This record gives sequence, structure tokens and C-alpha cells, in this order.
Amino acid sequence: MNSRRRSGLLVPLFSLTSTRSWGVGEFQDLPVFAAWAASAGQSFVQILPITEIPEAETSPYSALTAMALDPIYITLPALDDFQALGGEGSLSAADVAALDRVRAASRVQHHEIRALKRRHLRRAFARFIASEVPNGSARAQRFVAFMRDEDGWLDDYALFQSLRARHALEPWWAWPEPLARRHAAALQSAREQQRDEIYFRKYVQWVAAEQWADARRQARPLQIFGDVPFMISADSPDVWTQQHEFRFDGTVGVPPDAFSETGQNWGLPPWRWEAMAENDYQWMRRRARRSASLFDGFRLDHLVGLYRTYIRPLDKTTPPYFAPPDEHTQAQLGEILVGIYQDSGAEIVAEDLGTVPDFVRASLQRLGVPGVKVMRWERRWNWDGQPYIDTSEYPETSVATTGTHDTEPLALWWENLSKQERADMERMPTMQRYLLQGAPPLDAALRALVESRSRLTIIPVQDLFGWRDRINTPAQVSDENWTWRLPWRVDQLRDISEARARAETLADWTREANRNPAKNAV
Repeated sequence: MNSRRRSGLLVPLFSLTSTRSWGVGEFQDLPVFAAWAASAGQSFVQILPITEIPEAETSPYSALTAMALDPIYITLPALDDFQALGGEGSLSAADVAALDRVRAASRVQHHEIRALKRRHLRRAFARFIASEVPNGSARAQRFVAFMRDEDGWLDDYALFQSLRARHALEPWWAWPEPLARRHAAALQSAREQQRDEIYFRKYVQWVAAEQWADARRQARPLQIFGDVPFMISADSPDVWTQQHEFRFDGTVGVPPDAFSETGQNWGLPPWRWEAMAENDYQWMRRRARRSASLFDGFRLDHLVGLYRTYIRPLDKTTPPYFAPPDEHTQAQLGEILVGIYQDSGAEIVAEDLGTVPDFVRASLQRLGVPGVKVMRWERRWNWDGQPYIDTSEYPETSVATTGTHDTEPLALWWENLSKQERADMERMPTMQRYLLQGAPPLDAALRALVESRSRLTIIPVQDLFGWRDRINTPAQVSDENWTWRLPWRVDQLRDISEARARAETLADWTREANRNPAKNAV
């Protein structure tokens, strides 16, 4: 575990649009934002998941797979094959109009962007096969090396995606039985029949991998922290290839908590922990290695689910239950799984919010894994008046933040507080000190956060600017969820006076709190 005091910013990659991106934040937009974050004295940028999601989804937590990157983030203007075809100048009038629409939209138009990019990725692939492969070019050789190095997941992923396309996106359990149950002869026949489509899917992943690696290099010295979704879709290559390790008689969710009075049903397939143990959790180890190869560190989403999974039976006659059922076994399982992620070599933090038993947080402390301290929820709940815990009292092994992708921004939360609730917050000693110096309440809260004892602090970018835009509202289906974009293009941040001023202010706060500036990050 890195012991340095550091500060970072939280923002979804899809929110970081630039003047050249196609209506969504892309791989090549991240280092541009990272440069601005470095000027703000930050050491890392925390993003949301960038693994592929199903075409109909918009939530980055609706993981289609634990391994593949989402093609929506590919920067087509940076792709040699697309440029060789004439770049944007080669687009049809209809596609020029579509590109103009998604760029001008105030929010991310996921479905239109996916369709637009898919068309031109196919054109780029056809050019690559015709012009690069026959000549054995350097790029063709890199593609071959990528397929070899990633064959542990890439072959099954590409086959799955090609079969899914052939069967009109029907779930794998609706495919003909020999394919659904992975009979060897049926798979071999499919590989031969779907050869071109399989190579296309591999090509797209190669392009994504090269662009992501390049973006991380350009982002240095800032580190990039990722986010590992707790589960993956039942209709996924991971579940299709590991069917014996998943349950299909129930779904994963959470019990009632602060976000939902009735709890949540995520519709995801529970793991068969006993089956995973038989092969020493090989799938989980592959996922950990893959995540560590993509990020400097990452957040484990819904950490408590690695200790005990909340299962809702499909038959409705059996009440929801936890697996494993007892605390001792839950603690053993959780420490094995968290240890697997620690062994990956990446720095990990745990999302331990919601209904989390005390033994889980005690386990994290033993393992040295930081949990999350959301300032607005850190109170002495059993004391008279329920006073806020001062940030100077947070555990050193923790991540302090003003909010998450699921909470309303700080400004909106503050506006909705009663006069008494605001007074309670303002009595927090560190915040009070800055209020007495004349700082506005939200700035005083941010300064208290940066001054916290926590080893890591993360500020959602909305909270830095006092914006009221939500990323997601849990347990609600809305066209607004997962579509928010920064009001400015990231390649114009240095030219916007408000962005420059806030960067300078945050850099001052970070320096005064003795948090490492980006130039010292490794």
C-alpha cells in the first residue's frame, strides 16, 4: 500500500469530451484532462468502469465482460486506418449530420454514438486487413502479438460477440444447445464460419488497448485509478465460458439501505463460491491481473459482496439470503478474494458503503485496504445530536470524499439541508476553522476534506466547481443517468478563466495540506 498522502479528482471518462471527440469522452481525451488536473496539484484521476457494456445499456457498471474495453471510447481520428480512408472527410452526408448532432448535444448520446463508431470501425478494419496484414507491417505484427498475449480471454470474448451478433443479440442461453453449452464441435464450426467477424472483434480490442496504453503514458506523471464493477451480466462471455461457476436460480442485489427502502435487485447471476474455490478462483485471479494491467490502482465496487452475496431467489417462495450464510465463512471468503486483488500489484481501495457489517470493515483494516469516508455520512450516529466526525479523525487507511457517482453533488446536497443541519455541519472543527477565515461553506467543506487524516482524498469534479449535475440516481431508470458531460471541452480548460482559477485554488489547498503534487507521482 502506498503510504503517501495524495489527492485526486473523480470524473467519468464519458464526461470528458473534447472538440475532436465524437460526443463522448474518449481514451485520447483523458491525458488532456489529466494535464489540467496536474496543474491543480492532483496526483491521480479516478474514473468509472471502462469495460464493455451491452449495446442497450448506458451504465458503466452493467458490465458485459470483466476483460474487454468498451469501443465507445476509441478515438477514431487517432486511428491510422480511419485516417488512411480520409478521416472525417470520408464520412457520408448522413454520418456528418449524425456526428454534428452528437457533438452538439448537451449529454452523451450513447446509442447513436455506438452505431456511428461501429460503422467506421468496420471500415477501418477492412482497410487494415487489405493494406496492413498482407504486407506484414509493424502494425500487423503488433496485432498478432496482442492476440497472442491476450488469448486467455480474447478468443472466447471474440467468439461470443460474433455469435451474439449472428443470433440478433439474443442471450447465449437462447442459442442452439450445442453453442449454448459449448460443445467442442459446434465451437470449432462457429470459429470457421465466423472467422472475419471474430477478427473484427479482436481488432477493435487491439485498437482500444493501444489507445488506452498510449493515453496512460501521456497522462504521466498522474496515475489513473479505475473502478471494477462488482458483477457482470449473465449474458456475457465470462458467464458463458464459466457456467458451472455461476448460479441461475437467483439474482444478486442489496438489502434495504440509504438508497432504497426496498433494496435493489441488479438482475445479475450470483457466483457459486464453492465451484470457484475448486480451481483456486482462477477467473477472479484473471480479472485481478487484467485490472492491474489497465490501471495504477482501482476501486473494488460493492466490496461487501466479496464477503457475502445477497441473493434474491427467482421462485419468490424463498426469502433473500446471504451466501455464505455465516460470519466466519464470510470473513474467510472475503479475505481470500481481497487478497487476490492485492496480489495483482495494483493499489486497491474498497467501496464499503451501504449496509456493511462491522467485521468487514475490521477485515479491511487488518488487510490494510482503505475504505471510503463520505463526509456527509460520517457522523456519531449514537451520540446526542449526531455530530459530524471531524475529518482529522478519519482513519489514515481510508479514502475521504465529498460524494460518489451515486450521490447528489455537494452543492445540491447543501441547498437541500435545513438550517439546523447546515449548522451541524458547520460545527465540524476543521470546517469551522475555514469558515471563520471567511471561506464560503462549500470551499470550507472541500478544505476540510483535503486536510483530512485520510491517506487519499477524492473530489468529484462537480464538487470542485459547485455544479449541481448528477451522474446517476440509484434505483431510477432515467435518460439523464450516465449521460452528463462537462460544460467545457477538456482541450479548452486552460483557456477558461474559471477552470484556471479553480485549478490554482485546489493546487494551493493540496500543497498546504502536504498532499503530494502530481510531479512527484510514480
